[in-house]
Amino acid sequence: MGQIKNLEVVTDKLQFPEGPIAMADGSVLVVEIRRQTLSRVTADGAIQVVAEVGGGPNGAAIGPDGAVYICNNGGFEWHDVDGVTIPGHRPHDYVGGSIQRVDLHTGEVTTLYTECDGEPLLGPNDLVFDHTGGFYFSDHGKSTAHYREHGALYYAKADGSNIRKLVSNMLGPNGVGLSPDGKRLYAAETPTSRLWEYELHDHGVLAPPPSPFQAGRLVCTLPDYCLLDSLKVEQGGNIAVGTLIKGGVTVFGVDGSHDFIGFPDIGITNISFGGDDMCDVWATGSSTGKLYHCRWPRPGLPLAYSA
Repeated sequence: MGQIKNLEVVTDKLQFPEGPIAMADGSVLVVEIRRQTLSRVTADGAIQVVAEVGGGPNGAAIGPDGAVYICNNGGFEWHDVDGVTIPGHRPHDYVGGSIQRVDLHTGEVTTLYTECDGEPLLGPNDLVFDHTGGFYFSDHGKSTAHYREHGALYYAKADGSNIRKLVSNMLGPNGVGLSPDGKRLYAAETPTSRLWEYELHDHGVLAPPPSPFQAGRLVCTLPDYCLLDSLKVEQGGNIAVGTLIKGGVTVFGVDGSHDFIGFPDIGITNISFGGDDMCDVWATGSSTGKLYHCRWPRPGLPLAYSA
């Protein structure tokens, strides 16, 4: 098991934070899913609401125009159990999922996508930009007490001009990321604890699948009971995935090897790399409302339009 250095709690006052974005001024942007906001956490732990977006803001990333693009999952039911917040099924006021754009200067919120080819987005979850102004995103699907709707992977343009489905019928796809050379897409499935790799033929175009029954290459399935969440990629190509239940981050090699880095929190959903050497990490402890900061043993991969 790996160890983290200099772990500190920046704040514990967030309402189910996710989608951290390390900014150049030392602050961190996060979505607060339960609060339904995009928020800024300053270095001293103060929280400032940037925009109220409604629904359930989930993944977030800086786009080519400097705005923040958000995967909005449409919201959850919420359960508080012994001081831990747990998201549940589709809420009674659910109106669907969407992709949103937030202007950081004005706080203006614009909805870019709510459907693809006439099919509504269910629960957009996480996204990653390439260098052409397009982004890949996961749709986690949605559940009720009686059934679960399957998820999918999509590619869309930041200007709202095009969206297309890449992979269908996935079991709770969550984190997405690109390899350092931009030629492979990674996606983590939450309930199966599987990490998938998809070869890219072009921007937003998958290479032919390895078989009719397998759209991508299975990198690894974890042997323990845990749930994979959002992810980021290291400069060396490893994939760091937030791991629920066990409480930490699982770092996968492309060969399927894996190491676990533990946090004192069962709900580490996502991380963001930053700092001059890209070895500073901010991690969201969603169920406890915490934002952690620590030093990482290896540098993270700068994102396409990172701040």
